[in-house]
Amino acid sequence: MSDESTYDAIVVGSGITGGWAAKELTEKGLKTLVLEAGRPIVPEEDYVEHVPSWDMKFRGMGDRRRLREDQPIQSTCYACDEWSSKFFVSDTEHPYTTAPGKPFRWIRGRQVGGRSISDLDFEANLRDGIAIDWPIRYADIAPWYDYVEDFVGISGEALGLPQLPDSHFLPPMELNCAEKFVRGELGKHFNGERVLTIGRSAILTQAHKGRAACHYCGPCERGCITLSYFNSINATLPAAAKTGRMTLRPFSVVHSVIFDSATRKATGVRVLDSRDRKPLEFRAKVIFLCASTLESVRLLFNSSTSEFPNGLANSSGELGHNLMDHVKTGGADATLPGMEDRHIIGRRPNGIYVPRFRNVKTRHPDFLRGYGFQGQGFREGWARGIGQVGFGPEFKKSLSQPGPWQFSFYGYGECLPNHNNFVELDKEKRDAWGIPVLKIHSSWGENELALRRDMAVAAAEMLAAVGARDIQPYAENEPPGFAIHEMGTARMGRDPKTSVLNGFNQSHDVKNLFITDGGAMASSACVNPSLTYMALTARACDYAVQQMKRGEL
Repeated sequence: MSDESTYDAIVVGSGITGGWAAKELTEKGLKTLVLEAGRPIVPEEDYVEHVPSWDMKFRGMGDRRRLREDQPIQSTCYACDEWSSKFFVSDTEHPYTTAPGKPFRWIRGRQVGGRSISDLDFEANLRDGIAIDWPIRYADIAPWYDYVEDFVGISGEALGLPQLPDSHFLPPMELNCAEKFVRGELGKHFNGERVLTIGRSAILTQAHKGRAACHYCGPCERGCITLSYFNSINATLPAAAKTGRMTLRPFSVVHSVIFDSATRKATGVRVLDSRDRKPLEFRAKVIFLCASTLESVRLLFNSSTSEFPNGLANSSGELGHNLMDHVKTGGADATLPGMEDRHIIGRRPNGIYVPRFRNVKTRHPDFLRGYGFQGQGFREGWARGIGQVGFGPEFKKSLSQPGPWQFSFYGYGECLPNHNNFVELDKEKRDAWGIPVLKIHSSWGENELALRRDMAVAAAEMLAAVGARDIQPYAENEPPGFAIHEMGTARMGRDPKTSVLNGFNQSHDVKNLFITDGGAMASSACVNPSLTYMALTARACDYAVQQMKRGEL
């Protein structure tokens, strides 16, 4: 193999974990190849956050025919609009299948580019007798949370809650008047058990490590030219590039991992150039799969060998199983009377958060685990006139002023690991590059459905307690996938017979293979998992480099 195709490390994927793997491995001295299936992103050209709808070809409505034909699944996500649909995959080029009666919305992109879990979560499986125990505890990962947070820049408020550990915070964004009012009323009515705070966000409230503070323009999904919100393009990949040891190769569709049965190690990867379909091979001493929970597993299924006929590194039989996503679409909306003389200035890219309060101190009789509420207080805008009865100059004048205050609570709940929620290769269908696609078998269990019902009850209960009117609770039948928090398909554990990875995200079967995306999660908790993925990745990179120095990889 030539020097151009041989590296110390290969990282598959350039997203939130791939960026961290690239940064950590290069900064620790490894010549690292980062393979990304999608195109490169040029912020100055691709980020269009300040382009108004009247300057867009379809006035912000998007080419609905094209979306219907090419992105029917992706376009169900609010962010897949005329500005940002380019950041989502083509569903025709990247198909997948689902089991009959078990829909799954796989929202994904292909381009370069508060703390999550407490011991309440790390110990949950053991305590409830479900699935397998995590092989680590909060103390194992706490220093890595600190390390990641110091680099990323997390804005938020310290609360001192055991179920939501505090962080190294930048100053919090400010609650608006409605949110401050609801916060105070919840404190009066629920004995401090239901706490409202500003969301913990990887968006800067002050300049941090060369990145500017957010200026509250609002449409973050279109890109951020000031680099105020954290992602791999804005922060980790530039840090890796600065070392001079990273080679970033876009348009690189990884087909499979190469396994040497004599050494029982992974020696490299097989790649298809997405533009000309030219097959390529790259070699490395250590491989990190960071392609996403489902894509990394698909890659391992496509890497089957005589030793691992059901997928590389799958002696346990658990590869692809235990798929989890957060259950959502349960909550309530209402009108909040008063404060009509108060207005909102700017477009804060953040909402409120109510940390989990179910099954924290006392056990709920109807379900395990719990959920947190996201939400916001806001004033109705002029668009309310679409469905409002009126005519003439007074009607038009009324729409020039904001409407009444509204308040929303919408829940994100924990999904229990379940062996029967799994993915496998579809033997009949292939993607645009001829690679077998996944068939997804996933549905909510009774526990998830009970959580969703309780979200609606608890949200309405809180809104009633603070004096809201016209309360509208809801518990919608949304399928898995739409929270875009897939986890668990290559879970970590202590026993190689029941897990794919050890406590350092290292394959039990293939010692120089690491998986640090959401597939590693043994349970889902109810909070955004991104920070945990990053902390686990940084920790795994440190461990891998130490092992390499000792000659153990």
